[in-house]
Amino acid sequence: MWSLLRTPRWQGFTALVIIAIIAFGLLSAWQWSRAEEERQARLAQITQTEQARVTVDVGLASLSETLPADLRVPVSATGEYVADTTVLVRQRPLDGRNGFWVATLFDLDTGGDIWVNRGWIPATGAATAVIDPPPPPAGVVEVEGWLVPSEETREEITDLPEGQVRWLDTAELRGDPTLPVYLERVSSLPADPQVLALPLPEVDETQNISYAIQWLVFAAVALSGWVFFLRREAREDAATQQTTA
Repeated sequence: MWSLLRTPRWQGFTALVIIAIIAFGLLSAWQWSRAEEERQARLAQITQTEQARVTVDVGLASLSETLPADLRVPVSATGEYVADTTVLVRQRPLDGRNGFWVATLFDLDTGGDIWVNRGWIPATGAATAVIDPPPPPAGVVEVEGWLVPSEETREEITDLPEGQVRWLDTAELRGDPTLPVYLERVSSLPADPQVLALPLPEVDETQNISYAIQWLVFAAVALSGWVFFLRREAREDAATQQTTA
């Protein structure tokens, strides 16, 4: 069988297979490095919470207009929640349970309003039921969290229960002026014990990892194909020699 490797045809085929395996290996390594870079980027973002936070004020309007969809800016804000403005944002699962985001308009002591995503509560009862949202802390509240770009309404839904929305779209909610961002609460003083603060979104590394594994599979297929065709041709040559003997 190995004598076939001395022929020019098999030497050329073997060279192509080796080049393909090396290329697939390099592509796999690149995808693994991409996954690691994304993980490190998220770790760096989490580390930002230990740094000085930006104070939310009306001047953030210019920043919010260019805030990338995947960027979270650590911020702090002081003010009071506006009474009777709380809405529940539907279909927000957490840890395998369906639930709501609890959003309330926040009157900043620096002037202007901003919506605060206070956190999550589990869904209870029928989907068409009107739910009384947990009241926000009264009086002056200090909130720390992330400045997050506003969601956009994807379709108009008019049959929702009172006090519920499908998207946290600040342009569709009450507020004047309304910033195209909202504040996602991490902590507050006084606390908001009836609402669970949201965890940081996880980095989805599965796509890069799946591509890395896919390239390794291609390399294995190339090697297996090389062995398969080499053995098949060796058997055919042996059969031909026996027939002519």
